[in-house]
Amino acid sequence: MVASPLLVSDDPVLAAFADEVGDTGPVSVAGSRTRWSLGGELADDTRIVTAPTGIVKYQPEEMTVQVRAGTTVAELHETLMAAGQRTGLPERGGTVGGALMAGENDLRALGRGRLREALLQVRYVSAEGRIINSGGPTVKNVSGFDLPRLIVGSLGTLGLVAEVILRTNPIPAVSRWYRSNDASPADVVEAVLAPSAVLFDGTSTWVELEGHAPDVDAELTRLQAIGSFEAVSGIPELPPHRWSFTPAEALAIDPAITGSYVSVVGLGLVFASQTQPNRTVTGAVQEVHERVKANFDPTGRLNPGRNPANK
Repeated sequence: MVASPLLVSDDPVLAAFADEVGDTGPVSVAGSRTRWSLGGELADDTRIVTAPTGIVKYQPEEMTVQVRAGTTVAELHETLMAAGQRTGLPERGGTVGGALMAGENDLRALGRGRLREALLQVRYVSAEGRIINSGGPTVKNVSGFDLPRLIVGSLGTLGLVAEVILRTNPIPAVSRWYRSNDASPADVVEAVLAPSAVLFDGTSTWVELEGHAPDVDAELTRLQAIGSFEAVSGIPELPPHRWSFTPAEALAIDPAITGSYVSVVGLGLVFASQTQPNRTVTGAVQEVHERVKANFDPTGRLNPGRNPANK
């Protein structure tokens, strides 16, 4: 059992990144900037640094990969694909660190796994300029301080991620999308044992089935008992803005508020044509947020202007 996060300094690449971050002045890490304004705009005087890149160690037999935060998700997945594996990181053009800091699950997270489940170990630079290690390189890791889960979605306001160890999972033998105009998403979720994704735009329901061909065929038979389904080449065109809801709320969208939308069933994620207003966090949630921030970054130098509560 890992009792606490540990200071690490055995890697010259990470040490150089920590030196660049330093221990004074506002600072932020830039990746591919695919979600650069998420959570608010940076303060004008913020210094921008770049995270280290490269795949450090890949163990297909252990289903883990050690990768530096500046590596693109596309590069990582290209390497994993050669061994028939993938991760739960979304494929939208960004970096590994950026995907984890945004904390937005891939729309196929029911099949690929959620981000917080994928991150096993994190090495980040603290507000004091130290390299901190938390978590462990095993899938069955147990940690006294579960910082990896806390770091995901924090927008770099608690630490600047340098390197991570991620869980991988096998690429299924078969992946097929189906669409129905008469089956509700709730009925689809009830009928299918383990869909990789279920989407709903207010009229049509899409479902992705993955696995070995006989299993996918059996799942399709169950679907056909609740409605008419046709094979399609992929997902519908997704509106540009991402909204966050509870999973229940995401099934009761009001188009008058969101505009056209595609809801990702089971995740609380909605793609909409309108921008989601900032949410107001109050009470105990706000108090916890402020206490965590004060403990990790008492001077507010990490990504000033960004607020995870507003994403």
